[in-house]
Amino acid sequence: MFNHAKTLEQNEYLVNDGGSYRVGCRFLELGAKARDYHDVYEIARQEVDRLAAETGEISALIIEEHGYGVFLHREEGTQAVHIDSYVGQRIYLHGAALGKAILASLPRERVDGIVDQHGLPALTPNTITDREELYEELDQIEERGVALDDQERLNGLRGVAVPLTDADGNVLGSMSIAGPTSRVQDERFREEFPAKIKDAADVVELNVTYS
Repeated sequence: MFNHAKTLEQNEYLVNDGGSYRVGCRFLELGAKARDYHDVYEIARQEVDRLAAETGEISALIIEEHGYGVFLHREEGTQAVHIDSYVGQRIYLHGAALGKAILASLPRERVDGIVDQHGLPALTPNTITDREELYEELDQIEERGVALDDQERLNGLRGVAVPLTDADGNVLGSMSIAGPTSRVQDERFREEFPAKIKDAADVVELNVTYS
């Protein structure tokens, strides 16, 4: 173990701080490079930032990797609540609008594999934990083109999300707007935010196709 730590220190991934090791900033460089491999990041982040500024809430972009959702970018508007999400964080796909938007765009065999691997753990009392119920929800998301999250990942938080796809229909990730239940209610939750996020997705997908 010590030899591994010394090797990481020599390559600037660990810093020896008075005999204790801490993670070095070299990992930030690797993370930034990994993020830049995704064309959707560079294009979608502008729309994420715009949505956050326009709504005052949180907007985010995730991709699917190893059956989890991974935050590539997030932005907080002026009224946004501070929650536990951060760039690089992995989340269960079934428990958030962002994740359900991706699942609804994947082949059902792939969804089966993800559920088999990671299960459907309850994150809040509202999380879908039954496979058939989840599949019914995914069918509805595919039909209406937007995923809703009513306190399914975090108590007190509602979100809407849409998948981002390329010209061939391959899912690239998903984008969302989320805010507290006290502000995200009724028309805002089911009409205003879905319309905004769909318009933003159209911009992203056009730019991905023709860039």
